[in-house]
Amino acid sequence: MAIQVIVLNGGSSSGKSGIVRCLQAELPDPWLAAAIDTFVDSLPASLRTTEAGITFAPDGGVAVGEEFRRLEAAWRAGVAAMARAGARVIVDDVFLGGPASQEPWRKALTGLDVLWVGVRCEGTAAEAREIARGDRPRGMAATQAEAVHRGVTYDLEVDTTHAESLTCARIITAHFAQPHRTTTSPQPGPRTGRRDIGER
Repeated sequence: MAIQVIVLNGGSSSGKSGIVRCLQAELPDPWLAAAIDTFVDSLPASLRTTEAGITFAPDGGVAVGEEFRRLEAAWRAGVAAMARAGARVIVDDVFLGGPASQEPWRKALTGLDVLWVGVRCEGTAAEAREIARGDRPRGMAATQAEAVHRGVTYDLEVDTTHAESLTCARIITAHFAQPHRTTTSPQPGPRTGRRDIGER
């Protein structure tokens, strides 16, 4: 079965957005991008300032409430519906809850052929990018760098600490040539999965 959905998980400023753009350019068919940041931007202002929605602490911490979770579940279902309708989709997400954040995606994408990709970046490098971009609370990147990967399983991982987005995208596209794929359930290797670049 051809891959229908690519799910990228990584912390803030890990380079996921750049990889998504490169994947869209490298892959032969059109792929839609579905980013958690776009979902958050679509929320009404009231849900970006109250505990029912999403709040950002001065130290970079992120907290989400029940209304956010309800709407996020609807967003996931919508992404899955697009894939079932024939669109190929690249999901750019941040698994703040580790495996507890991966499981709802597994359920939403049941029956679809999914490639699970971990996007790693060392905390110091991610923090430097965070400072340079200037649009995120200081500390978010460092806090999320490792936490979002703990307990999460992947088909492959890339590391953007020293690798360009295009290099990482080409590692991911090379995975498409492998003859056997499973649906929705990644196969874990040591720790959280196989490391394809940047292993230390």
